[in-house]
Amino acid sequence: MAFYLYNQNKKMNGSINALKQRSWKESQAHSSWQIFKIMAEFVDGFEALSRIGPCISIFGSARTKPGNKYYELAVEISKRLAEEGFGIISGGGPGIMEAANKGASIAGGKSVGINIDLPFEQHPNPFIDRDKSLNFDFFFVRKVMFVKYSQGFIMMPGGFGTMDEFFEVATLIQTGKFKQSPMILVGKSYWGGLIKWIKETMGEEEHNINPEDLNLIHLFDTAEEVVDFMLDYYKTKPLAPNF
Repeated sequence: MAFYLYNQNKKMNGSINALKQRSWKESQAHSSWQIFKIMAEFVDGFEALSRIGPCISIFGSARTKPGNKYYELAVEISKRLAEEGFGIISGGGPGIMEAANKGASIAGGKSVGINIDLPFEQHPNPFIDRDKSLNFDFFFVRKVMFVKYSQGFIMMPGGFGTMDEFFEVATLIQTGKFKQSPMILVGKSYWGGLIKWIKETMGEEEHNINPEDLNLIHLFDTAEEVVDFMLDYYKTKPLAPNF
């Protein structure tokens, strides 16, 4: 009986190992084909965005509704920046993304949506220019599109996605991987606690950043402050792709 069970287990283990090897080989083949899709997304994105000109990327929650103070503030900020000649890039979905595209549309400016397929929350908003609506399957390709041509980054209140984009942009600027682009956080009451933690815990207590790294982040409450800062910044800086 013991010998029988031993042989059965041995056969089962052999079957599992064979299945693992087959599945891994199939995964390798799938990964090879994925490379071409990834390359195609990069090429299409670069070609489309390079024709638009200098833009500002605006990030924020997909869950923010019209009438919310941050929704209306995002509309006003993007409208004023579009009036100054900047294109506006958003994630293409609802909430703050919609507000950003709405402001650009009201001003008759360039309204760009970099959309991604998600099982919830994400669907293209109606304020994106028809010829400037881009769709991506890969988050990392989409992130590159946000940063390559953007001449500034505005972080409205948001969730995990906004935090991810905030820290990624901060890291790219801090490490000099692209030109020093202005990064603005809008909403002192929303961001204040995080900035306090970064300054006191991350910086002063643990010394995980340099004190001057906080100079990369600018915190404002009004559209006037945001637009004035962006215009002042580019009085002496050239407009050019970040890498």
